[in-house]
Order: sequence, then structure tokens, then C-alpha cells
Amino acid sequence: MRARNAPMPAPDTAVEITALSHDGRGIARLAGKAMFIEDALPGETVRFRILKRRREFDEAQVTEVLHASPQRVGPRCRHYGVCGGCVLQHLSPEAQIAAKQQTLLDNLERIGGVRPDQVAAPLLGPAWGYRRRARFSAHRNPGGKVAVGFKERHRHHVTDIWQCHVLDTKIGGLMDKLSELLSALSIADKVPQVEVAIGDDAAVLSLRVLTTPSEADMTRIMAFGQEHGFHMRLQGGTDDLEMHYRLPESSVDIGFRSADFVQVNGAVNRKLVELAVATLDPGPGDEVLDLFSGLGNFTLPLARKAKSVTGIEGEANLVSRARLNAERNGIRNASFEQADLFSEKQHGDWAKKRYSGILLDPPRAGAREIIVSFPRFEARRIVYVSCHPATLARDAKLLVEQGWHLTRAGVLDMFPHTAHVESMAVFDRSRS
Repeated sequence: MRARNAPMPAPDTAVEITALSHDGRGIARLAGKAMFIEDALPGETVRFRILKRRREFDEAQVTEVLHASPQRVGPRCRHYGVCGGCVLQHLSPEAQIAAKQQTLLDNLERIGGVRPDQVAAPLLGPAWGYRRRARFSAHRNPGGKVAVGFKERHRHHVTDIWQCHVLDTKIGGLMDKLSELLSALSIADKVPQVEVAIGDDAAVLSLRVLTTPSEADMTRIMAFGQEHGFHMRLQGGTDDLEMHYRLPESSVDIGFRSADFVQVNGAVNRKLVELAVATLDPGPGDEVLDLFSGLGNFTLPLARKAKSVTGIEGEANLVSRARLNAERNGIRNASFEQADLFSEKQHGDWAKKRYSGILLDPPRAGAREIIVSFPRFEARRIVYVSCHPATLARDAKLLVEQGWHLTRAGVLDMFPHTAHVESMAVFDRSRS
């Protein structure tokens, strides 16, 4: 193994890229040491510059592509390579999906020791203009201009974004106008963050401010909203507008506020809910458990088919809003309870019941603690929606050990042009 203080490779050194890492970097080896190279693709020969040297591997960035992959494409965004928001715009959308599918399968096999009987076809949506929620950083530069965008790849500086192609078109083309607004405020150096949330019927821009805006500032802020169709608010205020998104296949309308968790990609979420409901396939006599139920995104569509659905969520405000969503939709066979699903000890009545099916959509940490309780539920089928393949694989191993079988798994293209992997896995009770 080459020591960390070994001589740097010569500037004209070239390497062959053999694979793509889980975070979208090309993998190569030089003198026996692994190297992760940004903007490099499998099958390519590239020159590079070292960014950081570590004991086990080096990190680098492409300086020249000597032999390009046929899957390489030109990035659409002018900020690509500087902005840290997207890392795969140089890879064709079809190849991105294939790489994510392989990441999922590799994690399942390496961490979980399992392979699905069937690899599901990827669930696809729009490649651009898909992101309906985002949080931007803002920073006033020495010249007085406020840069608004995501953090740069290698620095804590804010990328001065003029246009973002992955954001919903309602905001993606207004980044320069948003910068102009913040730059004109008397508190331009006291607005470190902006959040956007977009529903089917309305859009909200929330400004985080470190000091109270002047009356003139508020006039400018409100005028911006009127001109561009946004409800403008200051974070921490009580004027948060309720927005909605519709799940037409189930005739369900979900109300949410700007700080609530909703899936970023509305089009893929609609397909995901439809697929999850069809896969769990509850009948009129079935009782279903929905864990990490949030606003009722899965709970309420499931309730259209099941005898009853119990939604369990850790955040009290989401439980309250889910109950309101059930009432608004005239759904009376869905109930919602608050519980800490990261505790192995559950004392609610819901934890003592049996369910014919379970759906869970946990955060990145996964669901290891609540899975301990799954045997007592005696469910025939489990649908696991995951935003992190490593924790899904870990949890899949636990479920298989408990007697379920991994029937099917596949990816959802929730975040095109990023290395983020969302997936859905189906577990059926093993036959003795």
C-alpha cells in the first residue's frame, strides 16, 4: 500500500475507470491504491488532479477525458461542476438508473446477504423540473450581491445560481430574481436561508431572517410574491399557507405546509403510491399497518381498499395533519397514532394487534428497532420504501432471519442527476 506521503502522481498520469461508486464518482486503482475520481465514468481513461489523500484511498477530479464513455452526455446546467446539488449530469439518464439499480443490488447482497427473486423495473418520472421542495443557502458577497443556491462541491461557499433545471419550473428560472430581491433588502446579510415548497395549488417561499426586516423590506418581499405567484413568509411565523397535492388514482387530496415532509418528486410519488397500494393489495377484510406514516401519503390510499389502516408517526404535528387529511377526504377507517419508532419497546394498543400487511417508509436511519416487533404482527406481506440502500439491506437481513422472503426490489428515480437512491422492496412470508 502506498503511504499517504508517497510522491504525487505526475500531472500527465492516466488511469482507467472500472466502476461507479455509490456517490457517483469513478473508481480507479493506481499503484494498488483505490482512487475515487469526480466526473469520471466506467470505461473511461482520464487524467486527474488529486483533491485529498487518505491512507486507504485518494480523492481526485477529472482534468481531461482521454477516452470517453458512450454514456457520457453534456451537462445541461451552467453551474455543473461547481454546484454540489447534482453529480451525475454527465451520465445519460438511462445509465444513471442502471447504476442506481446496481447500487441497490450490491448493497442487498454485500450488507444483507440477500438477492430479490425479481428485480423490478425502475419507476421513472420527469428528468428535469421535478423538485418541488428545496432549501437554499444565501450569502452576501463583498460586492453586495447575495448569492442564492446550494453549497459548492469543495467549499462552504454558496453557488451563485442563475437557473436550476431540476427545480420545479415555478422557481427554477427565478433564482437570479430571488438574488436581486435579497440583495435589495436592508438586511441582505441577515438572510442565510430560503426554503421553497410547491403544491398542486400554491407555492410558498420562506425566508429565514436573523433580524426583523424593515417595512420597506417587507414591501419588496410581498411584491416579489405577488409578481411571481408565491406566498411569502418569514420562518417561525404563523402565516404558513396550506398547500395540497392530489393522488388521483385513489381520489385522495393531501394537505401540507411548507415545513412538512413530502416527497420531493411529485410525479414519482404518485406512481410510487399507486404501485405500493397495488403491491400490498389489501382486501375489504384486511387490516394494514403503515409505519412512518407522515401526512397519510400511503395510509389514506390504502384505506380506500382495506378494512382499516393504522398509521404510526413520530412527529405530533404530522399526526394531527394526517387526521385532518383523513377527515377532509371522508376516510373513517384510517387512524393515526404518535409513537417513537426508533424504540424497540412499543406499548400502544396498535403494537398488540395482527395485520395482514405492513408498509413502512422510514428515514435514512432505517427501521431496525421497530422490525424487532414484526413477528408478532404476523403480516403476509411487507412493502418497504427506502431512501438509503445500506439501511434497507441491513433491515432486509433482519426480515429474512425472521421468516420473510425478499420477493422483489427495484429503484425509484426520485432524484434524477444525483447519486441518491430510493427504492421499494417486497417481502413475503416464507412458506415452511
